[in-house]
Amino acid sequence: MNDNHDDRLLMQRIMEKDSAALEQLYSQYERVIYAFAYRIVQDEMAAEEVMQELFLRIWNHAERYQSEQGKLTTWMFAITRNIAIDTLRRKSARSAASPVTDEVIHLIPDESSSTEQVVESRWLGLKVSEALAELSEEQKIVVDSIYYQGMTQQEVSVQYQIPLGTVKSRVRLAMKQLQKRLGALNLWAETERREETV
Repeated sequence: MNDNHDDRLLMQRIMEKDSAALEQLYSQYERVIYAFAYRIVQDEMAAEEVMQELFLRIWNHAERYQSEQGKLTTWMFAITRNIAIDTLRRKSARSAASPVTDEVIHLIPDESSSTEQVVESRWLGLKVSEALAELSEEQKIVVDSIYYQGMTQQEVSVQYQIPLGTVKSRVRLAMKQLQKRLGALNLWAETERREETV
């Protein structure tokens, strides 16, 4: 994710006991952390407890995160997995009828990398949607038709009875506007390649 810098700043603020920074971090990652925890503990209340414990640990020990060792999400997922496994062990200690053995623990996949990819993909999708929302209606029509429906500029011209030159102009203006918003997200090279083929 290209907001690694923002994550580092958030963690720095949390280290300085800025509660607003913790709330922001919670808001950003609450859903995906809960989903990840639930996949391990298979219980809504336990997943909530795992998530709360994670953010409590982040608040108390934010200095343990070292950005040069990897992404913040990777670190958070690793801690979440450990807390979830500890939760399962405590639960099995209270219920001796079905103890959680080390063999069972090893069967729990470390899905942090794939979950992180899902988070990143959703985040990028959100950023693209936000950028598209700022386009004019005319620009949205041509961008949607070309980039999401796979139409050529000629087909858009015929479909909407717009001169081909106008279609090209709208695409060009839309791309410039999107470039300003998406240029920092490493999405732009791929977008430009798509434009060259239509």
